[in-house]
Amino acid sequence: MKFVLLLSLIGFCWAQYDPHTSDGRTAIVHLFEWRWVDIAKECERYLAPKGFGGVQVSPPNENIVIHNPSRPWWERYQPISYKICTRSGNEDEFRDMVTRCNNVGVRIYVDAVINHMCGSGNPAGTSSTCGSYLNPNNREFPAVPYSAWDFNDNKCNGEISNYNDAYQVRNCRLSGLLDLALEKDYVRTKVADYMNHLIDIGVAGFRLDAAKHMWPGDIKAVLDKLHNLNTKWFSQGSRPFIFQEVIDLGGEAIKGSEYFGNGRVTEFKFGAKLGTVIRKWNGEKMSYLKNWGEGWGMVPSDRALVFVDNHDNQRGHGAGGSSILTFWDARMYKMAVGFMLAHPYGFTRVMSSYRWNRNFQNGKDQNDWIGPPNNNGVTKEVTINADTTCGNDWVCEHRWRQIRNMVAFRNVVNGQPFANWWDNNSNQVAFGRGNRGFIVFNNDDWALSATLQTGLPAGTYCDVISGDKVDGNCTGLRVNVGSDGKAHFSISNSAEDPFIAIHADSKL
Repeated sequence: MKFVLLLSLIGFCWAQYDPHTSDGRTAIVHLFEWRWVDIAKECERYLAPKGFGGVQVSPPNENIVIHNPSRPWWERYQPISYKICTRSGNEDEFRDMVTRCNNVGVRIYVDAVINHMCGSGNPAGTSSTCGSYLNPNNREFPAVPYSAWDFNDNKCNGEISNYNDAYQVRNCRLSGLLDLALEKDYVRTKVADYMNHLIDIGVAGFRLDAAKHMWPGDIKAVLDKLHNLNTKWFSQGSRPFIFQEVIDLGGEAIKGSEYFGNGRVTEFKFGAKLGTVIRKWNGEKMSYLKNWGEGWGMVPSDRALVFVDNHDNQRGHGAGGSSILTFWDARMYKMAVGFMLAHPYGFTRVMSSYRWNRNFQNGKDQNDWIGPPNNNGVTKEVTINADTTCGNDWVCEHRWRQIRNMVAFRNVVNGQPFANWWDNNSNQVAFGRGNRGFIVFNNDDWALSATLQTGLPAGTYCDVISGDKVDGNCTGLRVNVGSDGKAHFSISNSAEDPFIAIHADSKL
């Protein structure tokens, strides 16, 4: 009996690390600033058929409307109530999206902004996405309700000035945003009520925005109040998946490891270091990636949520070093995402962005604030072109063949060990995943030509980077694996996509 109890406790403790994706789906996508109606359609027409496990959605709760600059993306991170009412849609549309996505096995993860409310400098009666009244100077948010008692002003009345002081980082204001007093049970309950409303609707989990700015114990107290997931789509007793935004590049007071008890953490070193390697900066080489992951000082794989870029750092915000690769660097970006999806480390999230007109002055993009494609503030529909790419300035990296097919690759090799590493002591590398998949990269300035051990059964395979397997044929390159598991690979250094990937399901 004690053993059974212990197992159930272990299961409960581990639950918040499980994304609850269905049938071997191993990657999620962040559909940044998409409308709920477009996400519902995308789940049905694309994400489910292509094997995506879930969607991280932008914050769904009411926020302040910023007119100067005009409707920036970051207004979504300035909440004024917990009503489901934003430029992405209303509560009915949100519910419809969650239901339709869950019904096809695609989970929804909410970006939860629970550390703070809007900035203190906004005047009383400023407009909001649902019309609720607010008076930030007096700490009045009657739609919650919160009052001056519910903020940390008695602990710290100003901005964070020293990131080596954990007390400041967790109690003072981040960029003027009013810091909630999460040690108070009333505040914890209001936050938990909001999250429970979303859980009951059917969401599978949460990204906790600005988790580094909250005490781990306060987060735990909120999580302890959360409901189990909706049994319409999840097994009895399932706990919400939690991943916490903790920017820890080393050298600050707060460590990602302090948050492991609550769930996974976002591993920002992943994109920063991988970008440096792919760009070949500071003498870094792809051959050094043989011990990628914990060997590079990253958090344990089962505690990591990983990504090449996110909505912040692709704009130079939040750990946005110049090494970060984005859709603007398409050739290198596809290699980096391909590497991430082929490698067993961490739980992977793919980015899906929109375009904006960049304007660099003194090395900084003056337009890094621009919100989603819109007509007079109304977010544009995500239209789909004849070639399956997106229109209306939506980038949709998750629809790029190379990325979509690597999501499938990750699903096929799930659970298989990292194997058959090869490198040329420079920037040509290859590795396999057990006997289920193999990938080869050429990031050198000269051609790659090598016969390599793939670990795969003999046969002819379609390269899923240059094309697809369609009706028993390859629309791209073919790779012939011999009875000894070896295959010859040739990759030009000028190839549009200088990598090749094959897997069990791409075999003819």
